[in-house]
Amino acid sequence: MFLYGVINVSPDSLNSDSIATDVPMALARASKLVANGCDGFDVGAQGSTDIASIVPPEKEWGRAHEIIPALAALGKPLSIDTWKPWVARQALAAGATVLNAADGLQAEGMMEVAAEFGCPVVLPYLNGPDPRSLKHVDGDPLEAMIEWFDIKLREADAFGIRKNMILDPGTGFAPLAWEWASRYHFQKHVYSGLDRLRVFDLPLYIALPWKVTDQHMELLEIVIKQRVDYGRCHYPETVVATSDRLGVPRHT
Repeated sequence: MFLYGVINVSPDSLNSDSIATDVPMALARASKLVANGCDGFDVGAQGSTDIASIVPPEKEWGRAHEIIPALAALGKPLSIDTWKPWVARQALAAGATVLNAADGLQAEGMMEVAAEFGCPVVLPYLNGPDPRSLKHVDGDPLEAMIEWFDIKLREADAFGIRKNMILDPGTGFAPLAWEWASRYHFQKHVYSGLDRLRVFDLPLYIALPWKVTDQHMELLEIVIKQRVDYGRCHYPETVVATSDRLGVPRHT
């Protein structure tokens, strides 16, 4: 599993350890992530939780415009996590190498940005216009995901970028305001059935659980055993240790 370490340039992340709001903080965070097992970085300057304030694209990019080139200079894969096409274009032009399309490539112009740069694109399942509007699905969520990905990949075909897609079931978002018990059962069902998403013959990407509870560790183990291609993580040392304990090599 290729690990992207989270560097949150927005100040309202739920994980305070991931927050780095200036270049020295970001470089220190990056150094620690690499030392603990990360292979690349995922940078976000706009929070997607229900506590995060929505900021204009100019302010979002203002938070990241110095940090992106500084991290790019480290020579590791670098993804920009955004649902705003203008921010995505600025970040990719400044050195980001991967688009983590937090809008599920739904915003007007986002497909064009992905095609313009020809970069790998993390495509999360979203049934609303952005992560904050993801809605509950009646029935089997994996069936809904397969149907949704099929539609979005057909749209990507028109831009010639299907081959660049990396599929994310969107479990890092999940419908907002869910109680943990419901979120846990939802994620366990999805993670246990990840092989069903391989029908598209594209890599899989998971926002890995980071809290330290028995249920979060159970979910992490399920994902690791599924041998997904990419993981987005806050604490790579936990992922590495768990992979070693389960006897699952991270890189094959």
